[in-house]
This record gives sequence, C-alpha cells and structure tokens, in this order.
Amino acid sequence: MKGDVIKKPSDSVMDPEMSAEYDFSPGVRGKYAKRFAGVHNDVVVLEPDVAEIFHDSKSVNEALRVIAKLAEKQVVKNKSRQAVG
Repeated sequence: MKGDVIKKPSDSVMDPEMSAEYDFSPGVRGKYAKRFAGVHNDVVVLEPDVAEIFHDSKSVNEALRVIAKLAEKQVVKNKSRQAVG
C-alpha cells in the first residue's frame, strides 16, 4: 500500500454519467482564452422585485447611468458649497 503509485485515469475513459454526445476529446483547451483575456463578465443578480422593473441589462445600465450623473452633480454641488462657506 505505502509507496503505491496512483495512476491517473486514461483520457479515453469517459464519465459514466455523461452522455456520449458530449465527447470533448477533440476539443482544444484554451482555444479562445486570448480572445477573452481581460474581459470582465461580472454577473449581478437582481432581487426579484428589482427584476420585475428592469427586464434587461440595457434598462439597468440606463438607470445606473442616470443615478451616477445625479450623484456626480450632488458631489459637485456639495464641493461648491464647501468652497463658499
């Protein structure tokens, strides 16, 4: 037992729970990795009540841009008040 070498299963052995139609043996690992290097596909999960209002990413992004502009204006407004007072 001690000192026995554990052999890695052969690549040709398929997972018995995976259908034969999902044969990835001819696949190339990392084929598209360079294309997506540096791309961030961050996923934000919306709560159900928010998802009822925003049905797609475009509407969410538009709303966030409006909020960001309002927040930026508020910061500028507060800075100008501090400079005066």
